[in-house]
Amino acid sequence: MRLSVICYFIFCVTALPAYAQSTNPALIDIVRDKWGVPHIFAPTDAGVAYGLAWANAEDDFKTIQKGLMAGRSMLGQLSGREGATIDYVVYFLRCREIVESRYENDLSPAYKKILEAYAQGINAYADAHPGEVLMRKLFPIRPTDILTYSVLQLAISCGVDQALNQITKGTVPLAKWQMCGSNGYAFNSNKTVDGNVYLAINSHQPLEGPVSWYEAHLCSEEGWNILGALFPGAPSILHGCNEYLGWAHTVNNPDKTDVYQLELNSQNAMQYKFDGEWQTLQEETVRLKVKVAGIKIGVKKKIYNSKFGPTMVTKRGAFAIRTGPFFDIRALEQWWRMNKAKNFTQFKKAIDMGALPGYNVVYADRYDTIYYLSNGKLPIRKNGYNWESTLPGNTSETLWNQFHPISDLPQYLNPASGYLFNSNHSPFNGSAATDNLNVKDFDSTMGYETNENNRSKRFMQLISTFDKINYEQFKQIKYDLRLPDTLFYRTKADSLFLLDERKYPDIQEQIKTLRDWDRNTDINSKGAALFGVIYYKVVGEQAKGATYRSLSEAKAVQLVRDAKEYLMKYFGRTNILLAEYQKLVRGKKEVALPGLPDVISSMRSMPYKDGRVKGEQGESYIELVKFTKDGREIETINSYGASNKADSPHYADQMELFVQQKTKPMTLDKTKVYAEAVKVYHPQ
Repeated sequence: MRLSVICYFIFCVTALPAYAQSTNPALIDIVRDKWGVPHIFAPTDAGVAYGLAWANAEDDFKTIQKGLMAGRSMLGQLSGREGATIDYVVYFLRCREIVESRYENDLSPAYKKILEAYAQGINAYADAHPGEVLMRKLFPIRPTDILTYSVLQLAISCGVDQALNQITKGTVPLAKWQMCGSNGYAFNSNKTVDGNVYLAINSHQPLEGPVSWYEAHLCSEEGWNILGALFPGAPSILHGCNEYLGWAHTVNNPDKTDVYQLELNSQNAMQYKFDGEWQTLQEETVRLKVKVAGIKIGVKKKIYNSKFGPTMVTKRGAFAIRTGPFFDIRALEQWWRMNKAKNFTQFKKAIDMGALPGYNVVYADRYDTIYYLSNGKLPIRKNGYNWESTLPGNTSETLWNQFHPISDLPQYLNPASGYLFNSNHSPFNGSAATDNLNVKDFDSTMGYETNENNRSKRFMQLISTFDKINYEQFKQIKYDLRLPDTLFYRTKADSLFLLDERKYPDIQEQIKTLRDWDRNTDINSKGAALFGVIYYKVVGEQAKGATYRSLSEAKAVQLVRDAKEYLMKYFGRTNILLAEYQKLVRGKKEVALPGLPDVISSMRSMPYKDGRVKGEQGESYIELVKFTKDGREIETINSYGASNKADSPHYADQMELFVQQKTKPMTLDKTKVYAEAVKVYHPQ
């Protein structure tokens, strides 16, 4: 497994005795609808958390356990060397120490009850289903395990895994920008024909694995009533909507993490200079257990720490990592408070906790309020240093200890245009040009991105054609499959579309297909299939070290010839449709899959079989919300289904709707949920 993927679901802390069970399962209802989505009802928030833990375990206990193993530094015992690498990172980042030092004082008593109940639910499921337990000594878990997962997950989301890879491979300083996925759109009555408020929650996550979305509805008698999505093992919704409001998250990329090179003492490798004096590195030996050829062996590794944070000693020197998640364990509590907000004032109070170290927030509510924040736990840094590069670790001038308040960050509230959007591009282009922020008005050391991408450009192209939009047009924008007229991929590909077929008669048909392509990526597009083959060829070459950032005419010709050869080899002809090339696959089920990377309805694929590819990351959980004077209308879809167990009827039952860009109606109405229930039971 890749480090960046595994660390999303890591839980830390050695197993300790379980908390005494205080939640009564008989008072909790898990209501499954016809799609298998769990609706959890209980008198208290803690009871809902218990029920969520049980329901999530029913659908994906294996993934949750693997995360627990990693956090307990036990993954190496299951998956060998790769797992042991993750175990080492858990120790190296000191997630366990961070949580244990802050747990008692930083969290509210109310939220501790949520964590305790969630842990009880997981432990109860393990006790009731011993045949599903992968490693018995993993249990019982504690609330601090869940919090450590959060700290590590957020550190990785801030780029710590990239920093570690670059340090160990000798390629620091850090890269400036990497394209990500997700869209969030919000429209209020200034822009909608019917005067209603529209919200699109459209994250582009992996379709399977530890950071794929799990849909749930959580409802207590203490005011928790929300429908949305979470990652396996999370104790609340991460983005979704309640009766009053909703929000989408997209990944943003300000400068969240700093890497420092320490000045080591040539006479003593354990000393580094700090403000003219020698300091001693803290050293600790950790013991990892690794499964090799079926045998578990012990391996000792050293970890180091300095004033700047976790420190890695390499042949090139000593490098330290410092990032916001090392200073705050309240992110999960903030999400829970966002879940329960009933208006913008309460939501903003939760946001102002400043515990989430990143993610854009695109918000809308039933009161006609829309809001966009490019959120981050961003250090207050001293000017005069290149904060985007490796920093000198020999001076207190680069050692920050405070963070910008939320009020310092780029944000919009009810712009005159009536709309807000983000597609992982610049936060200084979040609305109409007349409403946009100016990058010069913000602290440059925060390092906010200023790039555009195909999705942001295509949205701007589409929205410019409307004075006001209706709900169907809103959905058409969200489900758009066309690339913009001018491409904004990291590799400039213009030359592909400018080739003269008269100069290259052997590929004249393919040249004409590309030139005539309307940039649509629906399943009936021949141009999309040909371009997709070329796109993945380029990506594959660059992954192996190719450094070109634009295609010369000669390179473009080579790529077209290679694509023709590829299509002839696997399909026996070159004019295939995207439907023949790209599939959505689960188990034995295959359906034609639209989309290419960085269209609004984005899809990135991986090699499958017989020359075809299958969807890997992009369109996944989608939630569309219309807030009206009478309440809210909600429709959702997931890429596969509600369960990750292959024998479940809900393992792949949403696939057809998903590829057809259709949704299923959902509700927050308790009476309606029970009336339409397929199954009602207690978590016991």
